[in-house]
Amino acid sequence: MKLFWVDVRPWNKEIATAAIEAGAQALVVDAAADARGLGRITTIAPDGDLVPGTDVVFAEVTPESPLPDAGRAVLVVSTSDWTIIPLENLVAASDRVVAVVRNAEEAKLALGILEKGVAGVLLQTGDPLEVGRVAAAVQAESPRLAIVPFTVTAVRQIGMGDRACIDTCSLLAEGEGMLLGNTSSGFLLVLAETAENPYVAPRPFRVNAGAVHAYLLRPDGRTSYLSEVRAGDAVMVADATGATAEAAVGRVKIERRPLLLVEAAAGDGKAGLVLQNAETVRLMGKSGPVSVAALKEGDVVMGCAMAKGRHFGMAVEETITET
Repeated sequence: MKLFWVDVRPWNKEIATAAIEAGAQALVVDAAADARGLGRITTIAPDGDLVPGTDVVFAEVTPESPLPDAGRAVLVVSTSDWTIIPLENLVAASDRVVAVVRNAEEAKLALGILEKGVAGVLLQTGDPLEVGRVAAAVQAESPRLAIVPFTVTAVRQIGMGDRACIDTCSLLAEGEGMLLGNTSSGFLLVLAETAENPYVAPRPFRVNAGAVHAYLLRPDGRTSYLSEVRAGDAVMVADATGATAEAAVGRVKIERRPLLLVEAAAGDGKAGLVLQNAETVRLMGKSGPVSVAALKEGDVVMGCAMAKGRHFGMAVEETITET
């Protein structure tokens, strides 16, 4: 997910409050205590959580000036005119570049360059309304995934096991869920419990995600085992179009339940997932949600194929076979 930082130098309580309410991840301030009086938020200051010159490097660039070497630090780049700066060079050189912008138009330019865009933006403005506009532009730049149809090749009961429900701090919409898989090569879209049914009331904040060993695809592109997910973690919400968003975890419930193994294929790619055997657990089908209780061989469900294997949740260029 893209970074959204706001520069509050000199101190401006109205801008700082607007930034926190808009979901900014960090404030650049002269003194960390100013921001901390408003709420918990990462501060970039000599006495802050991130220290300029160590964790964050600020640089002003021109068409003639080379891109500074920031090492492992985040490089915050400013310029008098973004239209004359070869942003392609910045993006190609580092995925840790944050662009200083003054409005939503500049933010969209920096975030969209070469489709990949910069890692985030640092807003400098005296207008609280502009904070909201830039926040919306950043949130609209959430990564879009390639969601493809998988044909179900097998559905079978495998007995009892521990499954995890992920309860988020957001109300998910119909058609939204999370991408999960038995292996790192394929993920199926498991939907939130938004549907009316005769068994339990809808819980649109919940995804009955699967057995505790399953991989969950996270907002940063890494994976976590469901057994590792905790309250306060960030999870990725996706829909069948590939649109994604971030949600905070409020609770994880692990309970012993009867389980089903679902296996599916898309060309040479395969995906599988162990899910609770319950009518309320739904995958996204080609034309709408389908309950795992009604799922059968030959049905089409939506998911995401991955080419790389993983170590400790990170994609690696290595031959890895998972079955």
